[in-house]
Amino acid sequence: MNTNKKPLRVLCLALILIFLGSAVAGLINSSFNSVKVSRISFETANGELSGLLYLPKDASESNPKPTIIVTHGYLNSAEMQDANAIELSRRGFVVLALDQYDHGHSALNSENYMSEDFLGMWMPFWVNSMNDAVQYMYEQDYVLKDSAGNGIIGVTGHSMGGFSSSMALAMDEAQYAETGVRKIYAGLTEGSDFSYTAYAGIDVATADALGGGRYMGKVAAQYDEFFFNDPSELLNTVRHKDYVSTEEGKTFLEQESPETNTWYDTADGGKRIIYEPAQTHPWNHFSATTTSYAISFYMTAFADYSSYLKNVSADAQVWQWKEFFELIALIGFVMLFVPLVTCITKLPFFKEAVTEKIQVKTVEGSGASKVVNCIILIVVALLPAIFYTPLVDGGAGSIGTNILMGIGICGAILGVVSLLLSVKDKNSKGRNGSVLAIVAGVCLAITAHTPMYGNITIWTAPAVSDIAYWTINAALISILAMALIYGFVKSKENIQLSDYGIVCSLKTIVAGLCTAVVAVAVGYAILGLMDVLFKADFRIWTFAFKTWDLNIMPAILKYLPTFLLFYIASTASITIHTSTEGTKGVKGYFLAMFLNAGGILIWLIRQYGTLFITGVAAHPESALSGIILVAMVPTLAVAAILSRALYKRLGNIWAPAFLNGILMTVMTLANTTVFLKV
Repeated sequence: MNTNKKPLRVLCLALILIFLGSAVAGLINSSFNSVKVSRISFETANGELSGLLYLPKDASESNPKPTIIVTHGYLNSAEMQDANAIELSRRGFVVLALDQYDHGHSALNSENYMSEDFLGMWMPFWVNSMNDAVQYMYEQDYVLKDSAGNGIIGVTGHSMGGFSSSMALAMDEAQYAETGVRKIYAGLTEGSDFSYTAYAGIDVATADALGGGRYMGKVAAQYDEFFFNDPSELLNTVRHKDYVSTEEGKTFLEQESPETNTWYDTADGGKRIIYEPAQTHPWNHFSATTTSYAISFYMTAFADYSSYLKNVSADAQVWQWKEFFELIALIGFVMLFVPLVTCITKLPFFKEAVTEKIQVKTVEGSGASKVVNCIILIVVALLPAIFYTPLVDGGAGSIGTNILMGIGICGAILGVVSLLLSVKDKNSKGRNGSVLAIVAGVCLAITAHTPMYGNITIWTAPAVSDIAYWTINAALISILAMALIYGFVKSKENIQLSDYGIVCSLKTIVAGLCTAVVAVAVGYAILGLMDVLFKADFRIWTFAFKTWDLNIMPAILKYLPTFLLFYIASTASITIHTSTEGTKGVKGYFLAMFLNAGGILIWLIRQYGTLFITGVAAHPESALSGIILVAMVPTLAVAAILSRALYKRLGNIWAPAFLNGILMTVMTLANTTVFLKV
């Protein structure tokens, strides 16, 4: 095969997968063109809300329809409600999949923040999001009202979206006391109780009193990481739950001994139900079971309006096929970058990003030394995962971070020893590694013990701040380990820095950076086109590349240096460890993925395996931090594949490290909460 044509062929294949996957996903999303899907935005008293509107083709002013607003949880966006949006709209409901304020394409006005701390910036977006969306949808002529002007509207939200839905129900009842009109007919929450709405005055007793005779329900997963706890389990919440047996569950259902999946009449004339699937918190919005609950709930709640709807079995679901074809598009998107970078680096100036190819090394030594090398490799790969919980959940000053600080100090001392030995042996290469070990050790000691991302007015994406704190320490652990191994061992084996892919040429570095910027820009331009044409992005569950607005660019630029450091370190590690005779071909890619994501994957297997087997997770305090890792595994695995594929073609780490740093930073910020303060 002509090697000059191979990148173009792979590029064409990637584009075909992207277009085909997006086009079919778009067809399924629109129920094969029986539903018009459009991205809308509208001004509110609190800011600007955006969402995906699913409008059945037969919905109009002369034929208004029952309507449901669905919304996501903290750190997510409207697309996370695809299953509910697709299945409810194909049954005849008008559906708005909502981006809550400061998520996706929505933004809260700065004057609506309560204060410049986390609580003051966190509460306003979910308190008002669903209520503001209800006010907007109620005014639309395609939304059904009854003869008294009451809205035939349902509200459903997952996690924080469930809190927002509970707030909207309570607000609607308060508004009814003044206007005599209820705009919300029914409400189903998924993955949320009343633990946070209580801060805004809506505890379970208040919510019960403000039920207004509505149909109300809850999906309370048995392994939900956050909610549905017995009061004695409020600190270590990653454990098995039985919400209907708690006092809160009994109050909600107005029963002394309620059962799951059972409708109960309430004193105000309403009906309520609690579903308890054997799932975790994020599993709710990627589940045929939970989706069937939502369908059944609304078909029951809106039974009086069944003539407006289609009678399709709750188990007859198609949303999984949209996810499948968006996965096909995601695979094409990942495939796109290697041939794209290869083509870009054939252009003038950009070709400076290419250097002499890294030579494959033959690993020498006894069987015992190979075993030792293997053990060192495993330990280095596992250390970031071992310190994940202390860093993210414990934070600066915890026992774990104090240990990490000690490791940094010891590493710096070993770097000094290595430096003295290299001076004595006149080993200039070892001297470089020793100096790097000293710097990395000192930096690790400082960063592990310093709350680096605590100022929320600067670091405006709280969940990303937690990841960044782990990321910078993980990068320094990797750099320290590589520097010490190089200073004490590798420098004496005629190993050059270039074997790590580190080429100290300013022209190469700048060309690599420019190559990465152009490649990411082209990739996101294609993503934007697929969104315009098909309302499709590239995802599987919580791992997603989606469109974003320029208002998050300041946050991207702030977090970018941290992630760049991590991917420079990880790409150098992958380069040196997968450039040997024994790691040719597929073996090298699996080793690269293990180095990047292996420790995290083992953490997740241990965490959730223990949860499902014993009823209590290995780290019962790690709720949000554990959930974040679900998407981090494919993120780091994809980055490992791109790193290895590109350093083999370019001969150095710079373009792949910059590409991964930019790509993954943008992806992360586009998928999470960013307090915009517009």
